[in-house]
Amino acid sequence: MRAGKRRHQGGFTYLGVLFLLVLLGLGLAGTGETWTIASRRAREKELLWTGNQYARAIRAYYMQSPGTRQYPSQLEDLLEDRRFPQPRRHLRQLYNDPMTRDRFDVVMSDTGRIAGVRSHSDDTPMKQDNFPARFRDFRGSTHYSDWLFIPDNLPGAPTKPQAAGATPGAPGTPGTDTTATPGSPATATSTTADTGTPGSASPVAAAPSGQPAAAAPGAPGTQAAPAAPPVPVRPGPVIQIRR
Repeated sequence: MRAGKRRHQGGFTYLGVLFLLVLLGLGLAGTGETWTIASRRAREKELLWTGNQYARAIRAYYMQSPGTRQYPSQLEDLLEDRRFPQPRRHLRQLYNDPMTRDRFDVVMSDTGRIAGVRSHSDDTPMKQDNFPARFRDFRGSTHYSDWLFIPDNLPGAPTKPQAAGATPGAPGTPGTDTTATPGSPATATSTTADTGTPGSASPVAAAPSGQPAAAAPGAPGTQAAPAAPPVPVRPGPVIQIRR
């Protein structure tokens, strides 16, 4: 009798230990997920800070150019600018991409020099809104590589991608086609006047789809003006990437 009671108590103890192990595993999983999210957010902040350091250093290199202003030909020029008798330092060190722990990709200007940097991570950013004013173009980006760290308002630099949710161009602006589509079937509507009413026009039957409507008897024929050709769209600047 006592042996059976001991086996019964041992079974409850075993189930209790299993239950505690399950709870412990769930707690560790939740802690690990929370740590992963916190770590990724921290790396995002580091990416914004590091990219801004590069953008500021490139601006300083450009604005302090002796003679003709130009961008650096390599990132190492930001560490030691030898265009002066006494070399200048625009960047403390060459920072790596916090998302990949590798070197940044460089964004080329229209003269073939370095105008900015970007991450080459294709992961989706967790931060999608509430950026500082200098990073307002990053809103709604689908990849970290869409975050272009380029000095603002410098000639020759590529244009940053437009932020998601921006107001599209008004009708009549380049790139917005407001002309009618050639070959679309005309939709004719006819208004039939009351029969026998003095001065009323003769009924005009609606023309079949795709055919011009018949003119009223005795009325001079009118020809619709041809549609204006679409306004050509000038392509924007091409962003060249070099690793």
